[in-house]
Amino acid sequence: MDLRTKRLGTLTAAAIASFCVTGAFAQDKPSGEPIKIGILHSLSGTMAISETTLKDAMLMLIDEQNKKGGVLGRPLEAVVVDPASDWPLFAEKARELISQDKVAAVFGCWTSVSRKSVLPVFKELDNILFYPVQYEGEESERNVFYTGAAPNQQAIPAVDYLMDEGVQRWVLEGTDYVYPRTTNKILEQYLKDKGVAAEDIKINYTPFGFSDWQTEVSAIKDFGSAGKKTAVVSTVNGDANVPFYKELANQGIKATDIPVVAFSVGEEELAGIDTGPLVGHLAAWNYFESVDTPENKEFIDKWHKFIGNDKRVTNDPMEAHYIGFNMWVKAVEKAGTTDPDKVIDALPGVEQANLTGGMSKMLPNHHITKPVLIGEIQSDGQFEVVSETDDLVPGDAWSDFLPESKKLEADWVDLKCGNYDTEAKKCLGDAAK
Repeated sequence: MDLRTKRLGTLTAAAIASFCVTGAFAQDKPSGEPIKIGILHSLSGTMAISETTLKDAMLMLIDEQNKKGGVLGRPLEAVVVDPASDWPLFAEKARELISQDKVAAVFGCWTSVSRKSVLPVFKELDNILFYPVQYEGEESERNVFYTGAAPNQQAIPAVDYLMDEGVQRWVLEGTDYVYPRTTNKILEQYLKDKGVAAEDIKINYTPFGFSDWQTEVSAIKDFGSAGKKTAVVSTVNGDANVPFYKELANQGIKATDIPVVAFSVGEEELAGIDTGPLVGHLAAWNYFESVDTPENKEFIDKWHKFIGNDKRVTNDPMEAHYIGFNMWVKAVEKAGTTDPDKVIDALPGVEQANLTGGMSKMLPNHHITKPVLIGEIQSDGQFEVVSETDDLVPGDAWSDFLPESKKLEADWVDLKCGNYDTEAKKCLGDAAK
């Protein structure tokens, strides 16, 4: 069947889990008409390596909630679709979920280009998207809740960490789309503000699914031979990471020589790689599977039980879905309805325990508070945390390091605007109803 028309159908997560365990479908404890939840993640194509696990995580969360009695006494039902790493198809599938399947909310997208594709649909049809992945910022939409990291919760702290380690030359290596380009625009300005010379910054982009890394890695190696400590800040996304890291190893680039800090490589991406040569390279996230807290242990145990495989790892965007899903549940219960408008208004101020032991809060700008962790790759594919913020960091929708953005404020509670110009005292975009 053509992937453009492929539909995975409507699935009751609790029933799926029960069938896997017992061989027969069990009846859900909650009663009444199901509340449908859309799951919009690529299960094929270049992004499937990262997104398939998020679909599975959502099925687990829905299953767990149904065991608790559902929401408002009604069962939850997952509607899973495959946008197949095809950015326009994301918009088409989002429209189907909202208009055809009548979902109450959607959990999905990974790349910013997929998120940008669906934004007009969520605004037009007035539904809710929970977006669980780190992104470039420079956005705050009324219909979107950003549970992944903004640049000030990942990219900036990662650069600060490397500066403290003595790095003076910088390679900004990314996949060629909006997230790497905007993030690197922010980082380039930040580095220059910190006194880094333009000749000590190298920026390079490659396409999605890029596999022939020999020339690019050679250029990184050459750039790092100038006598100044050099690091790579990687916004390479999807399955291109596998050959990228393999080529780093092939050319003998060790973390002690040119450390790589990645923003899109976690436990899932490392699962298919020989991590021995990569030990010491870094990733900046807000969660690692190796975090030792009771909350995380319970989450990992539930995940292994649900998925039936003790070797399946957890990762940061899974935790973001965990936080976002539980915030949605609390907001629905607070509002007493699944009506998107009322749930949107109820979400700011909602708190949910994250898996590192803190309490994340949904802010008026529709971002959340998160800890920032820097982890070193270990030989077993896990990360050892080498740096962690003392407090949770509030997500900043608009960068303080871009002149055109520092004057903007996002506030959907009081200002009811996602891009309020604090100098002109007016909303530059769509104001809330």
